Amino acid sequence: MTEIDLTQNDIESAPPALLFEMIRSFVTLARTLNLSHAVKELGSTRQTLRRHIASLEAELGAPLFVVDDRRYQLSEKGEASLAGAKDVLARGKTWLRGASSSHGNLQFLQAHVGEWDFYQEQKPIGLIWDDSSLLLRETFRAWSMSCGQIESDNLAHVRPYLLVYRESGTEWLCVEFGERSAYVGWFGLDYARSSIGRPIALLPAGEEFGHMLNQAFHDVQATQLARLDHVFTRMPRPDGEGWVPIAYQRLMMAGFFPDGSPAVMTLVVPTPKVLIRNLEPEKLAGLVDIGMQEFDKNEAKFEEISMT
Repeated sequence: MTEIDLTQNDIESAPPALLFEMIRSFVTLARTLNLSHAVKELGSTRQTLRRHIASLEAELGAPLFVVDDRRYQLSEKGEASLAGAKDVLARGKTWLRGASSSHGNLQFLQAHVGEWDFYQEQKPIGLIWDDSSLLLRETFRAWSMSCGQIESDNLAHVRPYLLVYRESGTEWLCVEFGERSAYVGWFGLDYARSSIGRPIALLPAGEEFGHMLNQAFHDVQATQLARLDHVFTRMPRPDGEGWVPIAYQRLMMAGFFPDGSPAVMTLVVPTPKVLIRNLEPEKLAGLVDIGMQEFDKNEAKFEEISMT
């Protein structure tokens, strides 16, 4: 079928031309729950916002809001639709700015704000087996042997190198910093402890880019799998005086707390040998030593696995 051979059914099933603006109106009103505030934030009019909401409701076949005495509340359909709407906005905005894409179905993110840079490229998990880092390979093996259980004895010898996150709404809060982790090596144990319970930092690239960063945590936990990323960025100096370049591999693993609630564990392995598209080689010059403690090969547990 050519482009001019569209049938009436094709035309009727096509999404509205203003879909992006309609979704933006929905997300803004859902956050403010106030028509006047939403109109001001959008730079729009009451009539336009109401028309956008009505058009979405017609497409979805259910009301998105319940209005009582001019007070807006999300309906059941609105609650169920909000996360997906936010995701569409975040993906659309970051894609339009060239900040997000995919290569071979693997996520790629990049952002530049002033002197701050950030590059993150998801890698095939199989690269672990050929990597020179014993810690990376051993952590992946220990995770698989532990069945994702954080308190498993099979994970105990690598846990000091890990950061552990707990989901709270749409955010992931860091609840544990391993005393031998790269984060502690860079900022120190006291600073790391003061960061417990904080959400993942919202980086200078803005809310939508932060949403895309959070998506990796949601995907890992939803699939109950692991993920490998190569990252280059700039981190603040421990003394707060400026930013310095760092590069590392990040292994993310789905897990569970003893009560069965979901968790994500991350291992950061500093290395200058990151392979990231669009990253100029000169940016890797002057990388700083994060100060992570070395992994002693004697700590590795190479149990013999019997296949029964």
